[in-house]
Formats: sequence, C-alpha cells, structure tokens
Amino acid sequence: MLARSGLLEVAIVLLTGTHCRTLDDKKRLTLPKKVREMLGEPTALYMAPGLDRCLWVHTEAELERLAARLDERPATDTEARLFRRLYFGQTELVELDKAGRILIPERLAQGAGLGHEVVLLGVRDHLEIWDAAHWEDYRALHEPRFDAVAQAAFETRGSQARV
Repeated sequence: MLARSGLLEVAIVLLTGTHCRTLDDKKRLTLPKKVREMLGEPTALYMAPGLDRCLWVHTEAELERLAARLDERPATDTEARLFRRLYFGQTELVELDKAGRILIPERLAQGAGLGHEVVLLGVRDHLEIWDAAHWEDYRALHEPRFDAVAQAAFETRGSQARV
C-alpha cells in the first residue's frame, strides 16, 4: 500500500500475525521469513521499549513516520518531550544477520522481562516482542473485552463508525 505525503510516496507496511519464538542464549531472535518479506527484507531495524512491557520494532520508514507525528507537537509540550527522550533515547539500531536474526540488547530484554520463550506480534505498522507468559496473561485479561474495545476503537467524535 502506498501513502502520499506531499510529493513523496511512502510504502505502508501492514504487519499481522502471532509468532511463537525462542531466544537463544545470546538473546538472538530469528524473524520468520514471512515477516522479513513483509518488512521488505531489511538489513536493520529499530528496537525500543514499548507500552505494556513489550518491545517495539520498527523499520526506519515507520520510525520516521512516528517521529514526524511527534514533531507536530510543540517543544513546550511536556508529555511529548518526555516521550521523545524516553523513547528515542532508548531506541537501538539492530542488524539482521544472514540467518535473519536480530540481537536483542540486554538492557531492552531485561526491561521487557523477556525470558527464553517469546511471542512476536505484527501490530499493523510495527512488531512487538513479548515474553510468552506475559503475553498470555495480557491476552487472557483483555480478550474477553474485545467486542467492547473494538466498538470504542471505531467510534468517532459525535458518531459511531461501522466496522
């Protein structure tokens, strides 16, 4: 899918799926071939702490898109400034090796509580890496609310959007 931004056309990545994975002793994660293809066979990705105790993984283009959205907020906006510092200050460039593996920096792995078993989620424009047990707890807690959350997510101000 292409989006027009001024005179520039930018490919929008649509990432989906749940992939159960195992980290090796060096904290390397093998990205499934299907995921690498969806990402356009990158040689590097950007990894950062995400919300709800997971890691976010972005392509450079998606990280630039996120940065551009944040740049719309004034430098005097305390929350945006705090997020910029905490997010971009902890973001790491991670390279893919020939086997399609990325090395998760120890600091980020500890912050997300990653164990040996992890889950890789496609979440539209980015990937998320969760500790497998934490993901199952999160999913079990929130899945019963899926219908209500979906309705609220698609509501627009003053009206309801149809799904």
